[in-house]
Amino acid sequence: MPDNHDTPITAPVLVIHGGAGRRKHDPDTEQSARQVMTQALQRGYDILFQGGSSLEAVVAAIEVLEDSPLFNAGRGSVLNRDGKIEMDASVMEGHSQRAGAVAGVRTIKNPIAAAHRVMTASPHVMLIGEGAEQFAAGQKLALVDPEYFYTTQRRKQWQQQSHDPGTVGAVALDCQGHLAAGTSSGGLTGKYPGRVGDSAIIGAGTYADESCAISTTGHGECFIRKLIAYDIAARMKYQQLSLENAIRQVSDCCEGGIIALDHTGNVHMHFNTELMYRGFIRTAGQPQVFLYANR
Repeated sequence: MPDNHDTPITAPVLVIHGGAGRRKHDPDTEQSARQVMTQALQRGYDILFQGGSSLEAVVAAIEVLEDSPLFNAGRGSVLNRDGKIEMDASVMEGHSQRAGAVAGVRTIKNPIAAAHRVMTASPHVMLIGEGAEQFAAGQKLALVDPEYFYTTQRRKQWQQQSHDPGTVGAVALDCQGHLAAGTSSGGLTGKYPGRVGDSAIIGAGTYADESCAISTTGHGECFIRKLIAYDIAARMKYQQLSLENAIRQVSDCCEGGIIALDHTGNVHMHFNTELMYRGFIRTAGQPQVFLYANR
């Protein structure tokens, strides 16, 4: 179910997703999700329009989604086997190839902000668990009691072992022609404690270089095994494929969805599930949000 929106670049572009899955929500929840995604697109685009970097826009947009209990990232993350919340996030900057990630964190209000800070304020790419939380505290990032992340809906899903879409991500192109990508997730309902998904893994759930920026959502173990995000970029680099053709070659390897953006501003959003929360904003500055195929 691809969505293509190809135009020559005339302005910055931001694309976001809020997870792919097969279970529909009630109309009120869907409307609320559309509103939050619109806010995220506007927040990120405002940064781009004012000359800010693609990296800053990606982090800002994802923070809006993390702060909403409607998505499986930040507040509203799903519970693991023991009824605890463990969150993953990563960011990558295309032109510099800098990257940062955190995994298994439980008290960082915005895991994407911590991933960004790992990239910019440490010599490392990934920090996990308590070490990541200690680092975040040292960076004066907002820490909260773990209870902040719990919602009634997620507790119910944990009890029923039901699953919802909800991993969030963003890719952006700024006025300087630089790309960036980021992804944030609470993982899988009922996952083993300590499980790390693709959202924290550079090359699996998040990747950016000078040609494209990718964020994925879906069956994380599959995206890790097949390095889907990097594979798309590699096919563009080594086979000289377009973004659309590169995604087409890998799109059915794993269940889930992909948002992607190339250096000329071409947007591609693909999913092989019933729905994917997704949207983009470009030249006109008008956010467009979709849940199902073309709507």
